[in-house]
Amino acid sequence: MSTRDKSPSSDPMAEREAGRYEFPVPSREAVLALLSERGEPLTFEAIAEALAVEGDRDRDAFGRRLRAMERDGQLLKNRRGLYGLPQKMDMVRGRVTGHPDGFGFLIPEEGGEDLFLPPREMRAVMHGDRVLARVTGVDRRGRREGAVVEVIERLHKTVVGRYVAAEGLGFVVSADKRIAHEIAIPRGEEGGARDAQIVVAQIVQPPTRRTGPVGRVVEVIGEHMAPGMEIEIAIRAHEIPHEWPPEVLDAAGRFAAEVPSEAYAGREDLRAVPLVTIDGEDARDFDDAVYCEPDGKGWRLIVAIADVAHYVHPGSALDREAYERGNSVYFPNRVIPMLPEVLSNVLCSLNPRVDRLCMACEMFITNRGVIRDYRFFQGVMRSAARLTYTKVADMLVKRDAALLREHAPLVPHLEHLYALYKALHAARFKRGAVDFELPETKILYDSKRKIERIVPLERNDAHRLIEECMLAANVCAAELLKKHRIAAPYRIHEGPTSDKLAELREFLFELGLSLGGGDSPEPQHYAKLLAGLSKRPDARLVQTVMLRSLSQAIYSPDNIGHFALGYPHYTHFTSPIRRYPDLLVHRAIKDILHRRPHPVSLELARKQGEHCSLTERRADEATRDVIRWLKAEFMMDRIGEEFEGIISGVTNFGVFVELSEVYVDGLIHITALGNDYYHFDAAKHRLIGERTHKVYRLGDPIRVKVVRVDLDEARIDFEPAVSGPATGARANLRRGRSRSGKTSRPRRRRR
Repeated sequence: MSTRDKSPSSDPMAEREAGRYEFPVPSREAVLALLSERGEPLTFEAIAEALAVEGDRDRDAFGRRLRAMERDGQLLKNRRGLYGLPQKMDMVRGRVTGHPDGFGFLIPEEGGEDLFLPPREMRAVMHGDRVLARVTGVDRRGRREGAVVEVIERLHKTVVGRYVAAEGLGFVVSADKRIAHEIAIPRGEEGGARDAQIVVAQIVQPPTRRTGPVGRVVEVIGEHMAPGMEIEIAIRAHEIPHEWPPEVLDAAGRFAAEVPSEAYAGREDLRAVPLVTIDGEDARDFDDAVYCEPDGKGWRLIVAIADVAHYVHPGSALDREAYERGNSVYFPNRVIPMLPEVLSNVLCSLNPRVDRLCMACEMFITNRGVIRDYRFFQGVMRSAARLTYTKVADMLVKRDAALLREHAPLVPHLEHLYALYKALHAARFKRGAVDFELPETKILYDSKRKIERIVPLERNDAHRLIEECMLAANVCAAELLKKHRIAAPYRIHEGPTSDKLAELREFLFELGLSLGGGDSPEPQHYAKLLAGLSKRPDARLVQTVMLRSLSQAIYSPDNIGHFALGYPHYTHFTSPIRRYPDLLVHRAIKDILHRRPHPVSLELARKQGEHCSLTERRADEATRDVIRWLKAEFMMDRIGEEFEGIISGVTNFGVFVELSEVYVDGLIHITALGNDYYHFDAAKHRLIGERTHKVYRLGDPIRVKVVRVDLDEARIDFEPAVSGPATGARANLRRGRSRSGKTSRPRRRRR
């Protein structure tokens, strides 16, 4: 008798497996449950017999399943050929984080304390590899130490870095300093690279305990320090797709420049509605347009979004590439788009005075900013104007006479939008949404693509107006998905963990502040605390620590709500040109409108959410690397100069300082703080001198001198300025007493 003739009761996932495979075998869950129940490693024969796997075909398939579980780190096969549970063998599964000095850490997938990996263990692995490690003890600093048992997955297939040629030998030094290995390049595999050029090396032989990695040069990017090289490096270091495959270019080339008339069939005609786009001055793709009018009970708001789903179909070449990219990546002075330009900047972009297909959300909102009804529909629209945040704010707030005359037909609609915004903003305040306002900057270039200056980005009421409209449409989209029980990517955000909450409360106590809500604070408790900070000089300090207590927002079909926004249901609907999750939401809504089954399972939706969260983090890390390098280059000519700053981070090896007027971060290493022993107090975010009792604390004002800039590591080193005011200004402050300092610049967090 084969396994498929057995009762499914012995395997809780038998029905799922039968639906997936023509000849199903026992599930992974059944294998793990058996080994957990037996409490000892088992042979293949014992596992197969216990789970009634019979017949050559089923045993072969079951053997492949066990090998796959080995590859994924769910099982470990010991030297005697017995299969066991890694956690029962004191094994830890996770990702390696490398350090430039050669050691590393294993970040456990199941949570818990990180595992220190000494340099000898890092020889066989690279930053980002997924491994199984054995806990070997505790080192002299009290850290759990481990030994790598098996590499489950190699993260890097390629490495970008500088090619070094020396005495007939060649190697590549990675631009990512967390990869401490030098990639050996055998003679004849240089790919035409010259000494000191930036290249991409393909790893043909990964490192082992005895030998380093071996590779071959597959691309020569260019000369070190060439303009724009920092972006080229980041793109490849983070493996961001940036070249269009031929099949994608072929598909994009088939689109006409204008919307075909047959596409209008079955759509509502919004061309007479004066919808407008409101974006930044340098925006090129316009996702959204808005219109508002009073309706007697409040307002009628229409948010029209580019109908990307009409052009990008599931499984197509365009869709596969958009999924792989996950989102557009916005570097200073350059964009890596999610979709080809014919779609992102032409057919899908809601450009003024041309017909465009859209997905629209019509909302009816009360005078108190509460959405009382909504509906989604497919439409065709014609944007009445391409407006900017600056112009709209000048019209609505400053009442600029010339602009009011120029856009006279649109002014009444804009004023209705402004009135609606005030109601929505008041409702947000009443709801208790958490709104952190932290600095954000913009880099301005000269004609040679060098940084001319770094300026703060100021948000005005036009930014906030559009944000409130988009939030409203996103909430309605989430409500619709929930109502129809659709597996789609919600935008979820969890509240603080118990550990983070305890750290935050201890920090607040030192300042004479408190956070309400006990063990389970709600968004309104955070919002109430934020509201009371506006006149405190340490407001930025407190906001920073509060923000660090919260998790990062991610995409997931597990709809747990959005903590910071105070919404029980939330998703992303309003930017399908630049975010793949929004495109997935559009497809789900279309299935609802057409009353057809949505072909995405919960498991697939979870996989899509994880992938899109990963590509979002990838884009953030890449842009952060580029900005860090550009700021380091900007400071090269300022070595020896002094600046006022504020302590933006505290670690056990020193303090990070953000310069107040140039918005650049650098490090004062602990050895530069003075002739004393400094001790790190993590809970209170400070370093304290043992002899002098001098305190360097997060948020303290400080005057610093630029002493060193390392472009290879994009690092700026400071030291306290002798001529400046006394540092560690908090040392003599009593608990809760305010101090003088710089105020923050507003920044909108990604929701």
